[in-house]
Amino acid sequence: MNLRPMLAAVILVAIFAIPALQLRAADPNMSAEERAHVVKLLQDSQKEYLSYIENVSEAQWNWKPAPDRWSVGQTAQHILLSETALFGAMERALAAPANPDWEKSTAGKTELLERVMPDRSHKAIAPESLQPQQSLSKAEVIRRFNELRAKTIKFAQETQVPLKEHTWEHPFPIFKTLNAYQWLIYIPLHNMRHDQQIAEVKATPGYPNM
Repeated sequence: MNLRPMLAAVILVAIFAIPALQLRAADPNMSAEERAHVVKLLQDSQKEYLSYIENVSEAQWNWKPAPDRWSVGQTAQHILLSETALFGAMERALAAPANPDWEKSTAGKTELLERVMPDRSHKAIAPESLQPQQSLSKAEVIRRFNELRAKTIKFAQETQVPLKEHTWEHPFPIFKTLNAYQWLIYIPLHNMRHDQQIAEVKATPGYPNM
């Protein structure tokens, strides 16, 4: 039996199959699984956030563990400010032309975000624009947060834009280029990170009983 024609056919199949696999891997659209994942993260982090602050008294809202540390209220406001900023970064990414190098420049960044954002063992200093400068009431923070989160969830549920091919630069070198899907999933992950901070404040000795 002459194996040469069979071998040549196998080689040709392999040559043409590799680009086809690469094309499937480079789909810039959110998959159904990714959409469901980010929506669940948004909903779960919202429930957690509200459960941590809804029954907080005014004294507890404003109490600070130390002069250089945030109160529950300030942390809750930071989460609110950050959602606005992160959604804005995603919108700027979508307004920019598609990045032809998106797959390479954002590879592994989703997994990186999911790994490092909930890890409070590594702290970061928030930009001045995201540091709470005014004292908002708990009711006002909750109202604004729920409005923003409803907008974010609606976008995540309904968008058909190829999010991954649009990118925007993150100021932290560890992240650098993120695509719009990564900016979107950043929102609940950041929320969850600072929910932990609220829990830390509430567990600090001296935290008011009521």
